[in-house]
Amino acid sequence: MRNKVQLIGNVGQEPEIKTFEGGRKLACITIATSEVYYKENGDKAEKTEWHRVSAWGKTADIIEKYVTKGKEIAIEGKLTHRSYDDKDGNKRYITEVVANELVLMGK
Repeated sequence: MRNKVQLIGNVGQEPEIKTFEGGRKLACITIATSEVYYKENGDKAEKTEWHRVSAWGKTADIIEKYVTKGKEIAIEGKLTHRSYDDKDGNKRYITEVVANELVLMGK
């Protein structure tokens, strides 16, 4: 079995870039994907899903240089889950895609 995710969508906001000791970079973005379907009465409807995406190293460098809000991109990576305690002591859960490949699309 394999943990593999592929998404094609539009970037929701400008990338957030973090640089760590030694120059290692992390890029964080959100991607919107949309699905068009028809309701029982025949009306057309659209559903948008938002996905958190993070990328390290060369993929983060590419995001920093070329990806902007609204840009259509394709990513491939793995689905991850993590948790943390917020400032009030509540446990928060995050699901995100850790991207290892990126393709810049048309727009």
